[in-house]
Amino acid sequence: MSLAPGAPVNIVTLKWGDRYGPEFVNRLYRAIDRHLTRPFRFLCFTDNGAGLLPEIEPHPLPPLDLPKRYVRTTWLKLGLFADGLAGMEGDCLFLDLDLLIVDGIDSFFDYEPGQRCIIHNWKLPHQIFKKRPDVGNSSVFRWRAGTTQFAVDGFLRERDRILRKYDIYSPQRYLTVAIGERRWWPETWVRSFKRHSVPAFPLNLLAAPKLPPGTRILVFHGRPDPDQALGGWRRGRLHRRTRPAPWIADHWHDRSEDSRPVPA
Repeated sequence: MSLAPGAPVNIVTLKWGDRYGPEFVNRLYRAIDRHLTRPFRFLCFTDNGAGLLPEIEPHPLPPLDLPKRYVRTTWLKLGLFADGLAGMEGDCLFLDLDLLIVDGIDSFFDYEPGQRCIIHNWKLPHQIFKKRPDVGNSSVFRWRAGTTQFAVDGFLRERDRILRKYDIYSPQRYLTVAIGERRWWPETWVRSFKRHSVPAFPLNLLAAPKLPPGTRILVFHGRPDPDQALGGWRRGRLHRRTRPAPWIADHWHDRSEDSRPVPA
C-alpha cells in the first residue's frame, strides 16, 4: 500500500477507568507535538473523553468482542488492528499513557517502513542467565492501517481458547503472536524505567535513577508512574523503591496549557 507524500501519521492511545486522567493524555499529546516533526492525528480510544485537549480526537473503545472480565483490559489493544477503525490510514504508532518521550520519534516511522514493530520485552532480574524471551512489550508498537484485520479475525475464531491460555495478564504475549512478526525496535530507543534507570538493589535505596543514554522513550510499566517516580517511590518491597528522579520534570509537563503563544 503506497502512502501519499506528507500524509499524517496516526498516534494512538487507550484510556479507560480512573487510573489515568485526561492530564495523562494531554501530556502525551504535548510530548508528541514537541518531538515529532511530521503531521499527525492523535486518537484516544476511551470510555470518557472529558477534559481532553481539542487537538485530540476522542473515539469509543475498540469494539472487540470480549467477555465481561476482559472488556477493560489491555486485550483491547488487539481491537486497534481492525480495518477502518476511526478512518485511520497509513502508519499507526501506539503509545501507552505511562511513558515519557524524551527525544525525537520520527525514527519510529522511518524504521523498517511498512513492517509491524514492537519492543523486545526485557528480561526479569531472575532471568539474567536465561535466553531472552521471544515476546514483545506492547507499550510501543507500530502497524499500518488496513493490513492487520487478520489478527482480529484470528483472535475471534479462537477467542475462548486464547483467553484460557494467555488469560488477563498476558495479552501482550498474544499480541506478539497475533501480528505474525518479531521486528524489535533498536535496543536503546525504548528503555524501561525499572530495568534501565533504577539501580539494582540495594543501590536503588541510595542512588537516584538516571536517564539511559540514547533513550527516546522511557516506559513505566506497572508502578511507579512518571509523576510518582518524580518524587521517589517508597511503597512495596525495598527492591521496588526508588530515590527521587527530578529530571522527569523536564519531560513530564504539569501545565494545563501548551507553552506556545496563542494566536491572536
